Amino acid sequence: MGYLGQSIKKLGFGLMRLPQLEGGAIDVEQTKEMVDLFLDAGFTYFDTAWAYAGSEDAIRQALVERYPREKFQLATKNAAWINCKTKEEAMAQFDTSLKQTGAGYFDFYLLHNLGESRTKYFDDFDLWSWVQEKKAQGLIKHVGFSFHSTPEELEAILTAHPEMEFVQLQINYADWENPAIQSRACYEVARKHGKPVIIMEPVKGGMLATPPKSVEEILKASEPEASSASWAIRFAASLEGVITVLSGMSNVEQMEDNLSYMRNFDGLSEKEKETLDKAQEELKKIPLIPCTTCNYCAKVCPKEIGISGSFTAMNYLTLYGSKAQAQHQEGWLVGNHGRKQATDCVKCGKCEEVCPQHIKIRDELEKVADELLK
Repeated sequence: MGYLGQSIKKLGFGLMRLPQLEGGAIDVEQTKEMVDLFLDAGFTYFDTAWAYAGSEDAIRQALVERYPREKFQLATKNAAWINCKTKEEAMAQFDTSLKQTGAGYFDFYLLHNLGESRTKYFDDFDLWSWVQEKKAQGLIKHVGFSFHSTPEELEAILTAHPEMEFVQLQINYADWENPAIQSRACYEVARKHGKPVIIMEPVKGGMLATPPKSVEEILKASEPEASSASWAIRFAASLEGVITVLSGMSNVEQMEDNLSYMRNFDGLSEKEKETLDKAQEELKKIPLIPCTTCNYCAKVCPKEIGISGSFTAMNYLTLYGSKAQAQHQEGWLVGNHGRKQATDCVKCGKCEEVCPQHIKIRDELEKVADELLK
């Protein structure tokens, strides 16, 4: 049985991390070269968003103005939770995207980053009905949403909105069984509802391009010439019901690497599956804070500290050694969610009394303060 997007090849060009010139402007000329390589190899799916600064404008110049419209699929997104106080402000993002891309219509249009407090904006503004109107007008071909939250919340959204045609999920081999991300469980919910999946963050924001040394050794022993990033993308692309796997490529070299193994990708061999199983087992051996983000601790913390977010960020640091990436995570999961930092802990111990995982939370928060926040 076919599914939406089955003719689309399994590598999509994510336009969130386009190459930059000195000063931070997008390098449109290098982007043009990457677009040409991508299309020449038979790939056609491009993913941008209203919220990706400069991206829609750059892809107009690099793609839309240079190729016939029927030669590619273009996706963009509506982030109603960013500075929108009215439905009109949220709807205006669509008009801005049309103008900036010059695309005429969008093949895939996504309600962007649903989950937690963000879903409420789409509900309050009834953007669910509005995107169907845009689809009826021929301005959108396919409607779906991207999602960063729990499988239970995904279940509720898909039950309430069976008209959604696809879901975009964060899936990679490191997060497949990660209790903080629950990639596998979210994927299974989407498939249970018969929704095809677009995969984002297959390389976990670049982290799986340079995985922990013990994991990298397993991958290199199996295929010495293959990049670590290739394993991550192949894992994602091998899953059933996947429309495409988005890779946020930042230069020509990354594009050429991705094309080298995805051009004729036909699924993982048994040997490759065994290698990735070993890599996942090795990741499990790395001593992480065993937080499941149940957030019982948050309900009793008198200082409203973002405990689970702090622990997720600390686990990033442990796994990948990137303090900058871990601090970015901490900023998003703690500050952006209105919680206080680990440095505000008064060591009252109420959190430890309710933690099902029996984590020594006060000690771990002290480590976060010392190793991540200084």
